[in-house]
Amino acid sequence: MSRIIGTRFPWTAIMLALASMQVWGAQAPKAAATGPVPAQIINAKKVFISNLGGGCSRFGQSEFNGGPDRPYNEFYSAMKSWGRFELEAAPADAELDLEVSLPCPAARANSPFGGSYGTDNDPQLSLVIRDVKTGIALWGLTEHIETAALQSNRDKNFESAMRALVDRLEGLVAGH
Repeated sequence: MSRIIGTRFPWTAIMLALASMQVWGAQAPKAAATGPVPAQIINAKKVFISNLGGGCSRFGQSEFNGGPDRPYNEFYSAMKSWGRFELEAAPADAELDLEVSLPCPAARANSPFGGSYGTDNDPQLSLVIRDVKTGIALWGLTEHIETAALQSNRDKNFESAMRALVDRLEGLVAGH
């Protein structure tokens, strides 16, 4: 028995060493190439902001304070504060239409024991950037709003998602 182990051990050790050299010598996978941001987004000076509405409700109560126009009002305020775009009152006067909404598709909560707990809302802030001239959607951004039991925490999570949405738009316009 020791003779079999003695003759196979060197070969096993050599094979393991060669295999580990291949793993260590392997190159890390390259990051996927990023596509270009449409020129209309980068070059736009004038935008119109559309209120596509939406809203989440549990038992007939609004999930967030501020009513169904809260996403529009806060996004409009953020765009005004940013100052990057001239905000137009009519879509015909703008280059881009920034369509903001608060969809709440149903999401199934999975149990750690298999199956699911049932359905719940998955509140999201959605922004679609549309070329006014062609009507083509150029880009879409979505930020999920973390759910919470307390109204104050839901509102804080809404604010956090709105900030993240605006930050992503700012990065996109900068060409990232």
